Amino acid sequence: MDSGVPSAPPQEYAAAGRIPLAVVVVDGDGLVSHWSTGARRLFGPAREAAIGRPAVELLPVFGALAADAADDFVDGYGGQALHGALDALGGLTDYPAAGRARLSDPGQDRIDVLWWAYPMVGPGRERLVVLAADAGQFAGADESVERIAPGFALHTDFPGFGELARGLPEIMPSMSVRESNRIVSQILELGYPVLEFSHHDRVPVTPDWGVPRRAERLARRRAAEEAVAAGHPVDAADLEQDLEYAAVRERLEFLNEVSGRIGSSLDLARTIHEVSAAVVPRFSDVACTYLREEVVAGEGFSEGEPDATTMWHRVAFEHVDEPGRWDDVVPVGESMPFPAHTPFFQCMITGEPVLVPRITEEMGTAIAEQFDKRDMRPLINGRSMLIAPLKARNVVLGCMILLRHPERPEFNDMDRVTGAELAARAGLVIDNARMYTYQENVAETLQDSMLPQVTPRMAGCDTATRYLPGTLLGRVGGDWFDSVKLPGSRTALVVGDVMGHGLNSAAMMGQLRTAVQTMAALDLPPEQLLRGLDDLAQRMGEHYLATCLYAVYDPIRGELHLANAGHIPPVIVRAEDGRSELLDLPTGAPIGVGGVPFESVRVPVSPGDRLVMCTDGLVEVRGEDIGVGLATLCESAAHPAASMDDACDTIIRALNTRGGRKDDVALLMARLNGIEPGSVATWELSLEAREAARARRLVRGQLAGWGLGALTETAEQLVGELVANAVRHADGRRAELRLVRAGTLLCEVADDDHTLPTLRGARPEEEAGRGLRVVSALAREWGTSRTARGKTVWCELSLP
Repeated sequence: MDSGVPSAPPQEYAAAGRIPLAVVVVDGDGLVSHWSTGARRLFGPAREAAIGRPAVELLPVFGALAADAADDFVDGYGGQALHGALDALGGLTDYPAAGRARLSDPGQDRIDVLWWAYPMVGPGRERLVVLAADAGQFAGADESVERIAPGFALHTDFPGFGELARGLPEIMPSMSVRESNRIVSQILELGYPVLEFSHHDRVPVTPDWGVPRRAERLARRRAAEEAVAAGHPVDAADLEQDLEYAAVRERLEFLNEVSGRIGSSLDLARTIHEVSAAVVPRFSDVACTYLREEVVAGEGFSEGEPDATTMWHRVAFEHVDEPGRWDDVVPVGESMPFPAHTPFFQCMITGEPVLVPRITEEMGTAIAEQFDKRDMRPLINGRSMLIAPLKARNVVLGCMILLRHPERPEFNDMDRVTGAELAARAGLVIDNARMYTYQENVAETLQDSMLPQVTPRMAGCDTATRYLPGTLLGRVGGDWFDSVKLPGSRTALVVGDVMGHGLNSAAMMGQLRTAVQTMAALDLPPEQLLRGLDDLAQRMGEHYLATCLYAVYDPIRGELHLANAGHIPPVIVRAEDGRSELLDLPTGAPIGVGGVPFESVRVPVSPGDRLVMCTDGLVEVRGEDIGVGLATLCESAAHPAASMDDACDTIIRALNTRGGRKDDVALLMARLNGIEPGSVATWELSLEAREAARARRLVRGQLAGWGLGALTETAEQLVGELVANAVRHADGRRAELRLVRAGTLLCEVADDDHTLPTLRGARPEEEAGRGLRVVSALAREWGTSRTARGKTVWCELSLP
């Protein structure tokens, strides 16, 4: 048998077997007050003959000690420890005991017995519960049985057993109220107490706090008393020194064990729960944890001393009282300041523990005054209280308020030292979790600020996106996606991946994303845009590398214009037959390599086709060929879906469940709807003054045909200004006017001149220079861009 093992979470518990368990309850006088059916089967006497008799007489585990002492001890404590527990019942209110002994009774075979003795704290006379089981029942168990835990349920023949079952967390180590409810609910179905043993779970078999040492101390004290009774000299000073040394050693063992149980994760909420659960019920009966509100929020805060206005947030509350008894009085989640006259404020200001041996009625009234309309005096009066500050790096983060039942010994100076050391270790663990939470919040904010809010509906296409942070390497990465509105109802779609992780990669990603938006707004061809990115990356430094896939969708012409810089190819899903395929693109070198040309290709597409672009974190798994991931991507992308979001989720589910993913993931999907030819109107214009009037007439007639008469007046004025501007400033002979109805009304005027017009202020005496100001005032959006032939000036109006 092993000891000192924290219990497994209830959801992970799975008993591999059950064995009937003997239950014996002993009162303060050492007399048996309950004798279960299992006790009769294991020890012999009937219930009627056992009730009221001394427990020492009925538990014959001691008679075998003299005959074969070596067989009676396992892990250093056995029947002698149980004998000591029963003999020294009055001093065993804080320490459980456990062991293994050989049972010998006339007319019976020797039986190997496992036993547990747990002290009881409560208003009744019961002071000790002894649980025992026949170890021979384990003979058929696999040797992999690692842990054994006793459990018992309600009994009809013992009226007080219901209270005993509800008090499981009080008398059994490392057990929460939820754990006790699980045990009771499971074993109630059997109708008798059992012993559970597990092949896999790590559950308590003996108390976590000083069982061997306590048994040793009891045996040593008993041996000294017997020596004195026999007239042998005993050095009292040496005995007391040994006992004091053993007590200190127990406290150190307790702190070491607790330190191993807290801080198992950097999750702040879980860490807080671990800290509270570590002290109840072993060190105290109630543990209430307060933290600064800034700590709970994962924010930074000033390192100055707290004051009477500092708000403290109640983050955890553990107790062994009846379920719900404290919930209405001190609910978790409440924030409150501590008045200057309270011991809580004193603890926060000084950073030192505050010990209150007993809460008097006067102090209880003063404490209760802080809780509006909630009288907590019946819950705290008469209890012993220890307030331990939670500190880290000389800053008070909060405090733990520990209470003991009036029946338990008061907190003493040694407890004060133990509580302070426990709180110091807990404070450091909580601060580490706080700093991690703070840094993670900063990382999330940075990442969210750098990822664009992609408009789900653009001219001629719908988009949907997903971003998944890296599972093991933090939430900050260099993956990104974007969509940029271009002139001519076109849309630029981009996905990129900066090599590496962390803030440096995220910072470079932000710079590259901004550069892509800037160069896309200049309407650069895809291969020229990637060349510009490559030049920028080289200027940033030789260690900056990234991959990028850039595509321009023209819904009027029905084509994609793509260029690739070392990125994984996109997937196209054809609407006609649902077939999906990887587009065969020139791969190109990653951004930052330099000296390598980039090529672009044009791919015809049909309305309803879908384009899927992602980063390698979605398809690449360590130890697996990337071709497997790409094949899965193609297959999942072709799966029918009710919406774009559903289609993205289908891809994520198919590829994100394979395990082994560490990299972050960016996914961009676009449904290429196209624009119907009937929604586009184009006219050739000559650059003559009279063409402005003709352009207004053409617009008026087209809008009437589209049923957009409400926009006629504004659209005529805008087109007239754009055509007049081309007539006045363009060098060529011809211009083109185009209207596009697709979500908005787009008006474009293209000419052969490469000089872009700019918005400028006109002086009162000037006749020109006001055309673009009129356009800016009337249009929803307007802009200019260079083309291969010259330039385009465009503006948009919202459809009614």
